[in-house]
Formats: sequence, C-alpha cells, structure tokens
Amino acid sequence: MGAQQALWELPAQAQAAAVRSGEVTAVELVERHLERIAEVNPAVNAVTQLLADRARASAAAVDRRRAAGEDPGPLAGVPFTVKETTAVEGVPTTYGAERFRHHVARSDAPPVARLRAAGAVPIGHSNMPTLILAGVHTRSELYGDTVNPWASGVTPGGTSGGDAAAVASGMAAIGLGNDSGGSVRLPASFCGVAGLKPTYGRFPADHRIGAEDPALATQVLVVDGPLARTVGDLRLAYEVLAGTDPRDPRAVPVPLYGAQLPRPMKVAMVTDPGGAGVHPSVRKAVEDAADALRDAGYEVCEVPDVPRLDEALEVYGRMTLAEFAPTWPVVRNLLGEEGHRYIEMSMEAAGDALPKDVPEYLRLTGARLGIQRAWAEFLDTYPLLLAPVFTEPPFEPGLEVRDQEGHARVQRAMCLCTATSFVGVPAVAVPTGVVAGLPYGVQLVGRAYREDLCLEAAEAVERRLGVITPIDPRP
Repeated sequence: MGAQQALWELPAQAQAAAVRSGEVTAVELVERHLERIAEVNPAVNAVTQLLADRARASAAAVDRRRAAGEDPGPLAGVPFTVKETTAVEGVPTTYGAERFRHHVARSDAPPVARLRAAGAVPIGHSNMPTLILAGVHTRSELYGDTVNPWASGVTPGGTSGGDAAAVASGMAAIGLGNDSGGSVRLPASFCGVAGLKPTYGRFPADHRIGAEDPALATQVLVVDGPLARTVGDLRLAYEVLAGTDPRDPRAVPVPLYGAQLPRPMKVAMVTDPGGAGVHPSVRKAVEDAADALRDAGYEVCEVPDVPRLDEALEVYGRMTLAEFAPTWPVVRNLLGEEGHRYIEMSMEAAGDALPKDVPEYLRLTGARLGIQRAWAEFLDTYPLLLAPVFTEPPFEPGLEVRDQEGHARVQRAMCLCTATSFVGVPAVAVPTGVVAGLPYGVQLVGRAYREDLCLEAAEAVERRLGVITPIDPRP
C-alpha cells in the first residue's frame, strides 16, 4: 500500500489484499469509505441510500472470520454500491420511483449475494433514471440528478450512472449496475472507469418487480455487470459473479476462461459504427487503443462496420417498445414529472413500425436469431471488436429528452451499445485518457462467453494508457 495513498484510493484488489493480510481491518476500510462518501456525495449525489451501520456490521463479520482463521474471501472488506434496481436484503429497492419508496427487499439479489459471499460489503444504493425508463442521464424522481465528478455540465451517463460516479470519485471500489443497451458501458466511459457487460446468462440475476418475471425482451437484454477503476478489479468481480444459481435458470455453467486462440489475435476496429459520423476525440481514443493493442501483439484490422447494425437497431426497438406499449398508461404515471418523455419520444420515432400482432412479434424473434448468427460469424473471423462506446463526447444532462433531435442524436451515438446488448455478446469499456478535461474510452466486444478475451485486451489498453480515477469532484 502506497504511503501517500488513502485506503479509498486503492484498487479493490489492493484493498482486499490489505484486509486479508491483516494490514488493515475491514471495519477500518469501510470507515474510510464512509468518510469519503460524507466528503463528496453532497456534490455528486451518486449514493442514494447509505447503509452505514449495515456496512460496519458486515465489515466486522469479515474481521471475525479472518480472526478465526477462516478465508475472508477474495473481496474481503471491499465496499460496493448497488444500483436502485437490485435488491439488498432489508433495504427498499426503489427503482428511483416514489411508488416503490417502501418496497423492502426480502433477500439479496443473486449478484449481491455473490459479492457478499466473497467478502465484499454493500455500502449503499446508487442513483439511476426513474424505473430505468426516464432517459440516459441519471436523474430519478426520488433522488434527483447525479453529477458527473469530472464536470457538472455533462451527464455521468446512465442508467448505472450512480455507480459510475461513486466509483470514479472513490466512494466505493466496485459498483454493481446493469446493462440492456449501454447502461454500464456508457457511464463507465463518461466517468472514466471500466465496466463489464457480460454475455447473456453469464451472471445469475433477478430483475423482477414484484412476483412476476419480465417479458422476453427484458429477460434476454438486461444483464447485471460491475464497474471498477481498473480492469483487474473487473476481472476479480467477474470471477466472483459468474456461475449458476437456482433462482435464475438462465445462468449457465460455462468456464470462466476459454481455450487459447491462435496468436496474433485478430481485432476488428470500427471507428464510426453506423456511418453517421464520429467526433475526432472519440476517433482518437479508438486509434490510441488500437496502437496499445498492436504493441501488445494483437493484429488490428480496420473494417467498415459491424454486421446488420441497422436491422439490429430496428428489431431491438420494435421488440422492446412492443412490450412497453400494453402497460404504458400505467407505467407512465409511475415515472414522475417529465419522466415519460424518453419512452414516448422512442414510440413517436417508431411510429407505425411497432408490431401490430403476435405473428409479427414472433417474426422479430426469428430476426434476432439471424442477427446473432451474423455476429457469431463475424466474431469467428475477428475474436474481438474494438469500437467507441459513444460516438460523441459526454453530453449535457437531458439532451435525450429535450426534443426529437436530441433524442435521435443520443440514440445514434450509442448505437453499438444497443446492438451488442441485442446480440447478447460481452463487452468491456476501458478508459483511454482525458481530453479537454473529460474522460474518453472504448469498448472491446468479444464472442459469447469469452469475457476473458475482452478483459485481457482491455488490460493491454490500460497498461499503455493508464488509470485515470479516482478523482475529486470538479465544478
């Protein structure tokens, strides 16, 4: 542990190592993070429900296990935040909505339980757009706006923006978010941290609101994923979170690490997915990451675009909005003031393209499989894809709900995140540096269940280009 570094500044791996070795106690580690939260959360507003006493009690239990000679776990004492969508036993899971203010969870969601079993300590819930539906900027009916710690004039992204801002500013070493179209990767990129969107079925999860399971699109699109300041910390969280659980029959027992592939490994590079234009700073971020990969022995091959992107975006939109439409009059009233605008703008943009009947919806499910096949063939040639997370710099809060032009602009810029969520493949977002005071990053997309390849390549980028957080909040 560096003599000048505060405990909260350390990567999760170093924090856990200090607790495991007895250099510090888990209680001390949690206290230092609580002090950091008290210092910076008033400015950032990322942590919504602070679990201070619960965190102290959990940390004391970790210390007792270690004192008794038991293994305290690979994440011993490491504090983590949990998005307001995800259940922590005994704490309200509010989804950022007034309607669920007192919706107390009876048990931990599977990823929370796994992190806790590994010795990690939930320290607080984190902010998100109301019901995940109110937009891309992290603003909820219950808790208001989360501020990007790099600059208050740009959004921290969403929908896992609370976790990204908390991790970037040192309030937690790991954040537990989820992603159905960029909701981990976008805030990771905008806040200068790393984020993992796993393959569908890699991590067990529970995304029910109440007793009923969600419909098909939500089942196959939404995956839980960690955010951290280093790729090594993502890897540690990945190893803890993966596996089966009887509460989620979708989770599959796939090995964490696949077979070695021939080297040099081919990486397809796409700088402008969709061809609608890319900001020079974003293009440079991709090119810098490509240079880092070449230095690490990868064969980077620029290609025109990814497979069937426009079709993937169309089918994604039609399937998801078809599921929203029947319940929209009820859901609309749960979103608070102006919270309905994002989905209604999406519906207006879709117009007559929404499926009119069951046969048309079923046709879309078949179209999804065809798009997945095209991606599998593409990734058979190129085991990895290097591309932007977002084709523009971080934008001002609320751009996506300001008007149809802003809405379309944000949708275009995040198109690759949407498509890769639709296909179900893994991706890691990793920072590449700072331009004009704002962080930039890229994503590395891989074959299904080859998160290990994404993490390995992201580590190569990080070794060359560095880690840029934690930071103190800036005006």
